[in-house]
Amino acid sequence: MNRGKKKRRCGRSFDKMVNRNKVDELLELIWTLREQGEVYLNKVIELSEVEQSELVVEQMVSENLIELREDKVYLKEDGEEEAREITRRHRLAEMLLSEIFLIEENDMEKSACQFEHILSPGVTESICTFLGHPPVCPHGKPIPPGECCTKFRTEIKPLVAPLTHLQIGIKAKITFISPRYAARLDKLSSLGVLPGNIIKLTQRKPSFVVEVDETTIALEEEIAEEIFVRAIE
Repeated sequence: MNRGKKKRRCGRSFDKMVNRNKVDELLELIWTLREQGEVYLNKVIELSEVEQSELVVEQMVSENLIELREDKVYLKEDGEEEAREITRRHRLAEMLLSEIFLIEENDMEKSACQFEHILSPGVTESICTFLGHPPVCPHGKPIPPGECCTKFRTEIKPLVAPLTHLQIGIKAKITFISPRYAARLDKLSSLGVLPGNIIKLTQRKPSFVVEVDETTIALEEEIAEEIFVRAIE
């Protein structure tokens, strides 16, 4: 008898979690569409993979997460915060799966969708710190920064760090590049300094000298700080 009651309570809790996941999925979609411009309701419904997305939209309106004006969707204060966090968790999960576990893109996306719903704020910050506070996901989309990104917490030694932290003679994989100026990215790309390539630091002074493939390149410290790498054992 008691077991039956307990089972029913678990069932209701599971249903509630599933519904919350649907809301998260739509919030993330709205955030992503907003990065491209204005968000139209018909586009949200068209691109959504959430079942009965129209009903979920109604739920989000009733929860004061979004506002519908004419044919457009706007995030309200609570919706803005939730959309930002779910997007941050998803894109950090993509980085973790891609860079640490070397998961291929198709499996990475599916797994990241599962990860984003279970990561607590503390675990999310730890992952971000572990990865060296990446500014973009593997697809080049911006990762909304967290509190840890401004504080640069040191409780966990980052696995991904600026090239300037690399020891001489150590090879590393370029994880991402965060240039202050777009022209720098073009210049580095032309020299073969690209995410995924292997780089080796051979000198620190008077400038940072690195080897990429069979090319030797001298870099100013400011530029070297914008190249993030993961050391290869």
